[in-house]
Amino acid sequence: MKPAGTLRQLSDFSDLSRGRRLQELLCHGEEPRRVRPSPDGRHLVVLQENRPPPLPRVVAFRRQGSGGAELERNWQPPQPALAGLVFPQSPAAPGCWALGIVWEHGRTELWHFVPAAGWQLLQTLELCQGARARVVSVCSQAASLVWCEERPPLDAHSDVSKCAFRFCVCARALELGEQGVQLGPVRIVLHNCPEYRLLASPQHVFLVPASGSFATTSKFLLIWHPKQAKLTIAAPSAGFVHSKVLHSSSESDFKKLLLGSVGLLSALAPLDIHTCTVSSCGALLLVSRKGAVSMLETDGTQRHIFDLEAGPLAQGDAVELKTFGSTLACVLAGVLYLVDQNSGRLIEKKILSMKEVHFLESPGEEDSIQFLTPTGIYSFSFSYPEDSGRPEPCLVEMVFEEACRYYQRRSLSSSKLTVEKLKKGGVFQAPVALTAILQHSLHQKQKPARGLQDTYAKLLSTMSLELQSYLSLELLKTCVVGASESEVESYCEELVEQEVSRVLHSDMDKDNLAYLNSVFTSFPKAAWKATRSCLQLQQNGDGLLVARATPEVWKKVLGGPQQEEAGQNGVVPLFELICASFLRFKPKWLPSFVELTQQYVSISWPYSSKEGPEGRVPLYKRALGVLARKNKHTEVDDELELELLLCSKRPKAVLQALHILIHLKQWQRVVEVAEKFSKLSPLLNKEIFITLLAEFAQHRELDPYLDTLWPLCPTELSASDILTVVLQHLPCSQQDPVPFSSEGNQLTVGLLKPLLQRVMQRPCVQDEIYSDALQSPTFPPPTPPREHKNPPKAAGSDAPQPPGARTSPSALVRGDTV
Repeated sequence: MKPAGTLRQLSDFSDLSRGRRLQELLCHGEEPRRVRPSPDGRHLVVLQENRPPPLPRVVAFRRQGSGGAELERNWQPPQPALAGLVFPQSPAAPGCWALGIVWEHGRTELWHFVPAAGWQLLQTLELCQGARARVVSVCSQAASLVWCEERPPLDAHSDVSKCAFRFCVCARALELGEQGVQLGPVRIVLHNCPEYRLLASPQHVFLVPASGSFATTSKFLLIWHPKQAKLTIAAPSAGFVHSKVLHSSSESDFKKLLLGSVGLLSALAPLDIHTCTVSSCGALLLVSRKGAVSMLETDGTQRHIFDLEAGPLAQGDAVELKTFGSTLACVLAGVLYLVDQNSGRLIEKKILSMKEVHFLESPGEEDSIQFLTPTGIYSFSFSYPEDSGRPEPCLVEMVFEEACRYYQRRSLSSSKLTVEKLKKGGVFQAPVALTAILQHSLHQKQKPARGLQDTYAKLLSTMSLELQSYLSLELLKTCVVGASESEVESYCEELVEQEVSRVLHSDMDKDNLAYLNSVFTSFPKAAWKATRSCLQLQQNGDGLLVARATPEVWKKVLGGPQQEEAGQNGVVPLFELICASFLRFKPKWLPSFVELTQQYVSISWPYSSKEGPEGRVPLYKRALGVLARKNKHTEVDDELELELLLCSKRPKAVLQALHILIHLKQWQRVVEVAEKFSKLSPLLNKEIFITLLAEFAQHRELDPYLDTLWPLCPTELSASDILTVVLQHLPCSQQDPVPFSSEGNQLTVGLLKPLLQRVMQRPCVQDEIYSDALQSPTFPPPTPPREHKNPPKAAGSDAPQPPGARTSPSALVRGDTV
C-alpha cells in the first residue's frame, strides 16, 4: 500500500534563538541568500550576498535553546567579497567542528560554538601564499580545506587562451584543537587549469567547470581522491574517461592530465548542468537544463534517476536537492518531489504554499524531511492508514489498471485503452468478474455475504487458494506496520519471501522487474533468503550446489527483460540481482550457481539461440560484470573471477583464466587447469599445450610438472612444430651465448628430449589410416581357389572361352562359376 505523506509545522521561529530576526532575513527582499545547516543540525547559518545597504552579512542561529554570544558578521568595501562558508571537522574528535568564513583574498575566520559562552573566534588564517591570488570557490573535505584560486598573469597583455588557465586548486590540512588551529602546508592538487566550482563529499572532491569556462574544458568533470592522490576524468555523456595518480607536483599540470584523452574529449558534447549538489552517499547529483536528475558516482559512472515535470529550466529557476537515506527530495517552483533514488520511482508529489525552501538536517528523525521557509520550519513524513487491512476502493482501480496494461500489450489497435473505456465497454468481463469476487470475499467478514452469479461462484471456488494467499499477505503487511522492532525483521522476511515468490510466478515485465529491484535494495538479507527458498538452493552430500526450481521459475530468472530492455533508473535484470545477493551473502556459491544456470540454458534453449540468454551476453560475463561493480576488490574477488571463467568451460574464458594463473605464478593450479580442461576439445587442448610450451621455453618454473604436461601434447603436433614454438619463445639474452651458462635457467636439449621422443615414437596419421591394410598377413590377398566341375555340355557351348574372358552378370546370378 502506498504511504501517504503528512506535512506539519515544527516551528514558527518563536522557539529559535533570535527567531524573529531569522524570519526578517528570509522575508527581506529578493536578494540571493544561502542557508547552511551545521554538521550536527543544531545551528543555521544564513549568508546574504550582493545586497544594498545594510551591507552583506553572515548570521548564525541556534535551533534549540538560547544564551551565549551570537554571531553576526558584516563586511564592506574595501574588504573583498566573501568566497564561501565551510564547516571543517576534526577526525580525532567526532562532533568537533568549526564555522569557517573565507574571503576572496584568502583570509579565513574560524569560529567555534561553546554552549555556555556562545560563538568564539578560534583563529584567523591566511590560505593563499600570493598577494595577488583570489579565492573563487572553497569547500571542506574531512579535516582539510580545498579551494580554487585565481592567479593572474604578470603580463597584462597575455594571450586569452593562457588567461583561461590561470587557476589553481590547492588544499591545506587543518587540525582543530581547544587551544587553536594548526594549518598544514599548501598542497597543489591541480595547476594551470580553468575555473572550477568545488563540492566535497566525505571521501572525494568534485570539480565542476564554472559557467564561464573555456569551451573545450566544459565537457567533463574532475574527481579528486585525496587518499589515493588520484584525479579521475568523467563525462556524463561518456562515463569514466581516464584516471591518473599524482605522484609529484609536476604531474599536477592540467594539460599533462588531458594529454592522453584529447581526442576523446574533443568529440564529447558540452556539459548540461543547471544545478549540482552532493548526496548523502557521497555521489554528485546533477540537474540538467531539461529537468533530468542524474547521479554521478565517484568512479565516473552516471545513472539517470528522474525527470522533472517542469520542462526546460531557466537560469534563474531555483532547484533545491537533498537526499534523505534512499529518498531524493527536490523542490522546484513550489512543488516537492520525493523520488526513490534506487529505482527512480516517484513516491510523492506535494504542492507547497511557499516557493523558497531550504533543506535542513533531521537529527533523530531519519524518516522525515525537514526544510526551512520564510514562515517556519516544516517536516514531511510518511504515515500509513490505521486500518490498512480494510478493502479500499482503490483495489478495484488497481484491477482495472492492470487489466488495461494487459489488454493494451496484446491489442493490435493503435487507440489507447483507458480504465473508463474498460468499465463502460462491457467487452472484457475478466476484470469485472475479478473485482466482484474480491469485493465479495473481502467484505464477507464485515458485512453479510452478497450473492454472486453462478459463473462467479464457480470462479470463486477455483480462486480460493489464491484469495487466501492474498488475504494472508495483506494481513502480514498489517502486522509489519504495527509490529515492534524485535518482530519487524521476521515479518519482513516472510513478507519479502511471499512477494518474491509471487513475482516469480507472474509475468516478468519491466514493472515487476523494477519492483524486485526495490525489494532487493530495501531488504537485501530477506531477499537473499527468499531467493534460496524459491530456487530451492542447497548443498548435497558431496558439497555441490543443487537447485530444484521449476522450469517456469528458471525461465523468469534467465529470460526476463535484459539490460538493454530494462531501461534506465538503475533497474538491473533479475539474474544480476541474484548474483549480487550471492556476492554479498554467499560468494563461494556464485560460480556453482552460474554453472547451474548454464546447464539449464543448454537444456531449455538451442545452442546460440538469440531467444535464450546465452544468445546475448554469456552468463559468466554477466556475473563478472556484477563482480566488477564492487567498490573494493579483495583476493577473494580475484579467486571468484578465476572460478567464474573456468566454470563457463568456454575456450576463451579458460585460456583467460590460464593466463591469469600464469601471471600470478601459481604453477600447480596452472597444471591442474590444463590437465582438466584439455579433455574438453582437441582445439582447446592444442591452445593450452602451446601456451604452456611457450612458458616452458622461457623459464624453468614448469620443470617439476613435465611428466604431467608431456602427455597433453596433441597428436597433430610434430617435432618440427614443437621446435618452432620453442625457438619463437626463447628469452632474449643480453650477452653472447656461451655453452655453459652460470644462471642455470636456460633450456637444454635434455629437458626437451622426452617430449621429442614421445612425438617421434608416435605413429603418424597416414600410418593409422592404412593400419588395417598394413597389418594383413600378405599383400595383395591370394586368389581364391577354383572349383573344377564337369557340368553337362550344352549345344554350342563346347567351344573354349578365350583367356581373360569374364562371366556375364546374368551368369553370376544363375550361379555359374568362372
